Amino acid sequence: MNVLIVHAHPEPQSFTSALRDLAAETLQGQGHQVLVSDLYAMKFNPVASAEDFSERANPDYLVYALEQREGVKAGRIAADIQTELDKLLWADLVIFNFPLYWFSVPAMLKGWIDRVLVSGVCYGGKRFYDQGGLAGKKALVTLTLGGRDHMFGEGAIHGPLEDMLRPLLRGTLAYVGMEVLPPFVAWHVPYISYEARQDFLRSYQARLQGLEQDVALEFPRLEQFDERLYPLQRPAQ
Repeated sequence: MNVLIVHAHPEPQSFTSALRDLAAETLQGQGHQVLVSDLYAMKFNPVASAEDFSERANPDYLVYALEQREGVKAGRIAADIQTELDKLLWADLVIFNFPLYWFSVPAMLKGWIDRVLVSGVCYGGKRFYDQGGLAGKKALVTLTLGGRDHMFGEGAIHGPLEDMLRPLLRGTLAYVGMEVLPPFVAWHVPYISYEARQDFLRSYQARLQGLEQDVALEFPRLEQFDERLYPLQRPAQ
C-alpha cells in the first residue's frame, strides 16, 4: 500500500509530530511505502491565487476551479501543486495529521486542500461522493486537541466533535470520493502526563496495525438520488 501523510504542525517536537513519526515507522514496518508532506517544513504556500497558473484560460477574470481544470490539463499549474497532486494520486491511503485549531484545520492544511484537490481531477460535475475522482482511496484523520473528551458530544460545552469535522470528513474527503475511516483523536494533549501520551501512542499504533479491519464512515451515494440530485423515494414499509 502507498501511504501519504499530510502533516500540519509548526513544531517538530510536538506530540502531533510524534504521531506522524509513529505512523511512518509503523506502516513502513508493515511493508508499506510512505511519503510525508510536512507542510510547515516545506514552507508550503497555502494561498490559492492567480499565481498558481503560468498562463490562464481567462486572463481577465479568475474562476479558480475552472483555471485548475484547464491548468492541470495543459501543464500550466504551479509546480508545488503538481508535486503534491502526484503524491495524492500515488497514494492508496492519505493520513491527515494536525492539531485542531478553532474547531477546524490549521490554515496551512486548508490551503493544501484548496490548492491540491484540483477540479477536473479530484472532483467536477457529478464526480463527487462515491463517484469522486479519488474513489478507491482511503483517508484517515489523526488529530490532537487541548480539550478533554467530556467537553465534546451532545449537550457538552463544545458540542459534538463530529460537527466540527464535518466540513473535512464529508465536505472534503468523502466529497472527492475517498473512503473515510473513523478519526483518531488524542485529547487534552498539552496538559497530560508523559505516561498518558505513551498510552495514546500505543493506541494509535494498534489502530494503524489494524486498519484493514476499520469500517468506513457512511456518506451519500449518487445512486440514492435522481438526475437532479433529489433523494429517491424510499419504498413504503
